Amino acid sequence: MNSFRTRLTLIMIAMIALSVSTAGLFMAKTFKENHIDALEDNMVREMQIISARMEWKAGELSSLYDHYTNEAKELKRYTGARVTFIRNDGVVLGDSDWDPSQMDNHLDRAEVKEALEIGTGRAIRESDTANQNMIYVAIPVEIIPDQTPNIIRLAMSLNEVDQSIRNLTMVLVLGLLALFLVAAIISYRIALSMTLPLEQITKVAKRIKNMDYRARVKVTKQDEIGELGNAINAMADSLQVQMTRIQQNENQLESVLDNMINGIVMIDKNGKIVLMNRRAEEVLGFSARELVGRHFAEAKQQYELSQMIQEGLKNKEHLREEITFYFPEERLLELNLVPIHPDGNEFSGVLLVLQDVSAIRRLERMRSEFVANVSHELKTPITAVKGFAETLLGGAVNDEETARSFLQIIYDESDRLNRLIGDILELSKIESRRVPLSFSPVEVDSFISKSVKLMESEASRKNIELSMNIEQGLYVEADEDRLRQIVMNLLSNGINYTPDGGRVSVKVEGVGDDHIRISISDSGIGIPKKDLPRIFERFYRVDKARSRSSGGTGLGLSIVKHLVELHKGTISVTSSLGVGSTFIIELPVLQ
Repeated sequence: MNSFRTRLTLIMIAMIALSVSTAGLFMAKTFKENHIDALEDNMVREMQIISARMEWKAGELSSLYDHYTNEAKELKRYTGARVTFIRNDGVVLGDSDWDPSQMDNHLDRAEVKEALEIGTGRAIRESDTANQNMIYVAIPVEIIPDQTPNIIRLAMSLNEVDQSIRNLTMVLVLGLLALFLVAAIISYRIALSMTLPLEQITKVAKRIKNMDYRARVKVTKQDEIGELGNAINAMADSLQVQMTRIQQNENQLESVLDNMINGIVMIDKNGKIVLMNRRAEEVLGFSARELVGRHFAEAKQQYELSQMIQEGLKNKEHLREEITFYFPEERLLELNLVPIHPDGNEFSGVLLVLQDVSAIRRLERMRSEFVANVSHELKTPITAVKGFAETLLGGAVNDEETARSFLQIIYDESDRLNRLIGDILELSKIESRRVPLSFSPVEVDSFISKSVKLMESEASRKNIELSMNIEQGLYVEADEDRLRQIVMNLLSNGINYTPDGGRVSVKVEGVGDDHIRISISDSGIGIPKKDLPRIFERFYRVDKARSRSSGGTGLGLSIVKHLVELHKGTISVTSSLGVGSTFIIELPVLQ
């Protein structure tokens, strides 16, 4: 911008210099011409006065020389100019500066010819006698009517004129130089006033180009540059609004993509990956930084996925498949490949939607297994009841001992069926979160002591020792009834799966300042390592025959797990075959 200001100033100064120089030359030329014209007019008036006062004589040429020469010299004292008298035939009769007898015939002189023709003759030339530039002015003087008139001529040296012109030119040059300096200063100020706003506008435009949409032009004048500044500010306002809106939309879109439960991969029509969300990175096992901008074939995925993408790009149609992926972990994915036609325009690529349906399929399988298990569990006691009832109806009722035995079996199976249905309903309510919990402070020592006491009669039947190790002063916020259900269910399992003469122990301790840990251990048969991950599943039994003989429904541990989770706690198990098992529950002190 400084160079532009300099160029603009130089251009203006050059134009001013050219204008001033041209004006100076024109003024000097005009002054010289006007000065000469005025001098000539003055000489004509002087000659007219001389002609009116002068007496023209005739006689011998030698006597005429003296007479007219004396007259010429006398007149020069008054006019200050060279005076020459010329006869009508061109002979010089007298001259104030030179001997007329030695002078050439002047009939061919330009001023003489012009005087005879139009009444006044004027010429500027170098004098043959004086050897300097002279201005000549001549007028005719009629002596005898109808005869060629004589000529009076005045001549002045142009040196005086040139000196006057030089003096005037010097004054003019000094004046023009002063004018030039003033004009140059004014030009610089004008250039500065023009370029400073432009410089500011340029800086603001560069900041806007660099995406700084808060930049604004300070408008001080409402001229054309001010209007330009206002236009730049209006453009910046519009851009700032638009970019803010675009940024908000991008942030919203990015937030939506990053928080989607499905993976999204966008692939252009050339097969290059242009977008991946966070879930897609987790599913595919590659980061967006590794894949975006590269061809999909470079992503080392299994063959079925690459074939599906290739087919979608070729046929430009919606494709759907379920494929089992083994990297980074085994999972079943539902893939939807959707062609992209923005605003109904030509095909621009495909959108790959990855949905992990492993959990859904697992839940479907669990639901089917649950229905099958419920059907099986319900069928067993019903079959027993129906069979023994048919036997009694067939005549066994008459045998009192047999009838009593069969009726006891029918009663036991009905009771087991009732417990099974109760547990199913209970589990259903717990899983659907329809169990209202009433939290209140529970003093752990007395609570565990009371729970253990309730199980003493059942333990004594098998000669099982119950023991407690409780840290004093512990409190927990819980639903006391549900917490008792958890503890008693685990104690009951420990007693049922511990041989006679074994032991079951309860240990309670604080974990930090915000959790307690309840450990229920037994010296029972233990759980095989392969069954540990599944023991909290519904109807899962390690030893199905023994579980039925103990009266279990296979839902107890599942109910326990859900109740613990409702208390925002965790449950885990460690076990060794033939040594025993330990169930560990950790609960937050405050809900």
